[in-house]
Amino acid sequence: MPDQLLTIETTRLAAGNVRLRLTGELDYDSAPQLIAAAGELRGDDDAPVLVDLTEVTLCDSSGLSALLVVHRAAGAIRLTGVSPQLQRMLDRTGLTELLAVAYADDDVRAIG
Repeated sequence: MPDQLLTIETTRLAAGNVRLRLTGELDYDSAPQLIAAAGELRGDDDAPVLVDLTEVTLCDSSGLSALLVVHRAAGAIRLTGVSPQLQRMLDRTGLTELLAVAYADDDVRAIG
């Protein structure tokens, strides 16, 4: 088993936006990492957060919960790179609109 199941790269974008690029598995074991990263963003007043999930290979209910914590900590987030499996989970739980899922025609470059 790898030492680190999830890596999180934080990038400051234009106009105070922040991007969290996740790589790996977002599950029970790794969700605390994302929550810790969200905690570090609390100093950024109302900075929109873009969460890039393109390289996430697995997301379970603990991962979804962690995304909600990020949403609460940041004020609002926008998800990109959502897999079909995660999209179904977001749709079934009613979280698609709350977590502002950006679709392919909704260009990420508009954020920064």
